[in-house]
Amino acid sequence: MELAEAARLSVEAALAEGASDSEAYALRQSGREVRVHGGKVESLSAATERGVGLRAWIGGRAGYAFGTELSEKGLRELGARVVTAARIADEDEHAAAPQADGDYPQLDGLRDPAIADWPADRLVELTLAVERAATSGDRRVRAAELAVYAGGDDELAIYSSTGIECSYEASNCYAYVRALAEDEGSREPGLGFGVARSPAGLDADSIGAEGAERAASMVGADKPPSQSCPVVFDPTVAASFAGLIGSGLGADSVQRGRSPFADLLGEQVASEALVLHDDGLETEGLGASPCDDEGTPRARTALIEGGRLRTFLFDAYTARRSGADRAGNARRSGYRSPPSVGTSNLIVQSGNLTTAELLAMAGDGVYVTDIAGLHAGVNPVNGVFSVGASGRVIKGGELADPVREFTIASDLVSMLRAVREAGSEARWVPFGGIVRTPPLLIAEMTIGGN
Repeated sequence: MELAEAARLSVEAALAEGASDSEAYALRQSGREVRVHGGKVESLSAATERGVGLRAWIGGRAGYAFGTELSEKGLRELGARVVTAARIADEDEHAAAPQADGDYPQLDGLRDPAIADWPADRLVELTLAVERAATSGDRRVRAAELAVYAGGDDELAIYSSTGIECSYEASNCYAYVRALAEDEGSREPGLGFGVARSPAGLDADSIGAEGAERAASMVGADKPPSQSCPVVFDPTVAASFAGLIGSGLGADSVQRGRSPFADLLGEQVASEALVLHDDGLETEGLGASPCDDEGTPRARTALIEGGRLRTFLFDAYTARRSGADRAGNARRSGYRSPPSVGTSNLIVQSGNLTTAELLAMAGDGVYVTDIAGLHAGVNPVNGVFSVGASGRVIKGGELADPVREFTIASDLVSMLRAVREAGSEARWVPFGGIVRTPPLLIAEMTIGGN
């Protein structure tokens, strides 16, 4: 059965069982992953699954159920289960089905058909090529912990009794390697990665070379002295912080009192150098789609502009609860779970300075290339953080000795207000969300080292 038809029939089944409204989220996911080490394949996996997640409302009660049996009988049973769940749920005055909200944008290029044309042996060779590129250049890089390829080819359909109908296809893939450099009695890792819509968009030589360069650059690293100084985040570190900030701007976190931004709407929360948008229409980003995971049309949302917090991110439930004009940021991990608030493509606006110019502006400080334990090291209520880091000393405006096992500490709002400049060299980072960000110069942060 086609996904759109399965979604429609499941909604009709729920209505026939007594639901006042119903919504179906039908998903087909096909994924492949290759993991290699030492020139050999450690694992090769492929999986395809289909299912429907179904919500039903009876008055102020909402129920959720999912099923993988997409026959008419299976969908009728799913409709009965979700209505049973709704009847026994607690009543909530804000519980209601999302409403249709205008036309969907036409987005091209969300799926590259080539992703389905690559046989397993070509994917294996691509992953092996990433590992070879990491270990065949610098003599100090003798091995890689792991090289990985992962790709997905998805089809989605959303249908509701309130007039929502949205369906689309999308593909995504990424590859990464953790290279290991050994010299001077130290053994240092380095990450290289790339993202694309199909394997043809991944440059194995570039990914491997990045991992090798990052690993080799850390050989001989030591702790820096404790100090307060300028700090430059490379894009991967900036993306980690941007993703954390995006989570804090979700209306669910705000309404639960677990966001440092909860009382700062309209206030100055950043310097004017930091501009942050959530953009579900940017097709270069793997988070683009014509609708969110409740069927609300995607849009470009200004979160921080002119230094001020402009809005939060909402799904239909949190929008009703707060009286917000618009939702559009519902996200699901799959058909097995109901939606919650999430980002699409989170984009930090680029500035005009190259990374070299940012370093020159910093003068003396630290260039941070890796952090550890960010989410565990941040207080979700006040945003105070202290996390482990590694990187390079900035001396006289240029990169100098490698440093590791130090901490960086501040709070999220103070850090945003201290952003002096955003660089011009942005990249997409796929870990912990889909984020595009340039390097960022922070005027001052506390470094804990020797």
